Amino acid sequence: MPELPEVETVRRGLEPVMAGATIAAVELRRPDLRFPFPEDFAARLAGRRVLGLGRRAKYLLADLSSGETLVMHLGMTGRFTIHAPDAPGHTPGVFYRQATAAGAAAASPHDHVLLHFAGGATIVYSDARRFGFMTLAPRAALAEHPLFRRLGVEPLGDELDGALLLRLFAGRSAPLKAALLDQRLIAGLGNIYVNEALHRAGLSPFRKAGTLDAGEAERLAAAIRAVLAEAVAAGGSTLSDFRHADGALGYFQHSFRVYDRAGAPCPTPGCGGAIRRDAQSGRSTFWCAACQG
Repeated sequence: MPELPEVETVRRGLEPVMAGATIAAVELRRPDLRFPFPEDFAARLAGRRVLGLGRRAKYLLADLSSGETLVMHLGMTGRFTIHAPDAPGHTPGVFYRQATAAGAAAASPHDHVLLHFAGGATIVYSDARRFGFMTLAPRAALAEHPLFRRLGVEPLGDELDGALLLRLFAGRSAPLKAALLDQRLIAGLGNIYVNEALHRAGLSPFRKAGTLDAGEAERLAAAIRAVLAEAVAAGGSTLSDFRHADGALGYFQHSFRVYDRAGAPCPTPGCGGAIRRDAQSGRSTFWCAACQG
């Protein structure tokens, strides 16, 4: 499943086309994705201007002139592709795919939602396994929506620091990795980047979360921010079917220190250990017992 950096990469790719544009028409090629589309979904989008495109955890949020928000989740294999006849003010080839001769998206059995914009661009949502979804929610009450009301702090930006981690983890006996993956505490962190951040911080994924001291918490917060920022800058990680909005691949996987590197030498200078893979809460944990013990 795409993690936060992948979703943020997609948001940045879609923003130049969507923000400020008016949705002329919506084409639904099936009645549902993971869930059925909301009642009158296409009609509620048609004619609405996209005021801005944001992100909360792993959700994309299109703020509409109607007062509603279009909430989009990629699931496991969801992807957006932009088909634009031209891209004034933006560099073609970065997050754009040129339109076909007819100016429309080529049909595919996995293309389920087509957003046609007044300026001529079309954004196609494709999803082979249909685990993604789209819904509409009132903007004014978005924070209280069932999808968002229990989400924790965003890990990008300055809000996440050592002091906050100490408060979030105080008294918790859950393993550190499990606490970091708890979306009620920190929203958007996934297995890949938690493995990477814990290795950078030199902390065991099996350690009790409530045992961190101030220095360790600050080191971990800095590692989380750094690994996410680097992943966003690199365009995310290409695992399974993840692609940018222009179909290009993400390349942060070439910077993985531990993820999916079981048996490889630990990259920490002077460590001499090897990367291990252990099962933890049904997920693979990659770590170095020598420098994270």
